[in-house]
Amino acid sequence: MKRLLTHPETPQIRHIRAAAEVLETGGLIVYPTDSVYGLGCDLLNKNAVEKIYQRKGNDKRKLLSFICPDLKEISEYAYVPDFAYKIMRRLLPGPYTFILNATKRVPRILLEKRKTVGIRVPDNVLCQALLAEFGRPIISTSATLAGQSFLCDPDEIADTFEHIAEIFLDSGPGGLEPSTVIDFTGDEPVIVRQGKGKL
Repeated sequence: MKRLLTHPETPQIRHIRAAAEVLETGGLIVYPTDSVYGLGCDLLNKNAVEKIYQRKGNDKRKLLSFICPDLKEISEYAYVPDFAYKIMRRLLPGPYTFILNATKRVPRILLEKRKTVGIRVPDNVLCQALLAEFGRPIISTSATLAGQSFLCDPDEIADTFEHIAEIFLDSGPGGLEPSTVIDFTGDEPVIVRQGKGKL
């Protein structure tokens, strides 16, 4: 794994491009978000998504979320009810994961006997730069292995993912509080997990 020390506010474009190239070729990356460090791959690459499940040791019934640059792109991958749109517009970008009903654009491997997806728009400069360079949504699951607690120490993350990811965009110590998860698939919002995003 290549570890790139990346500035959190003004990320080096060569680092962003290197990570985007890994995503293009079906590889995995570790990158910071506005909550905890994430493990990511190209949302639309079935083999890459399969790799994440295998290498993390996750059951396919466990929801994998992905990041988008804005609310407009979310609507391509999920149905957003009017009441949800108003709330999301107020909260985004931020440390929130929204559970929504998926559109046909979401790969089947992500759905595994369900019709919902988890989508985020992180308030993080590096994430936004990566999304702009790559041009497609990126899987965002916490950079931890199954049964492991959240990791914030970059050295520990590097050791854990040495043989799992191709690139680690290291922007210093990460967070320990995951995103707040809100389910918008019913008639009113349900808080599934209270995390960093305050409500």
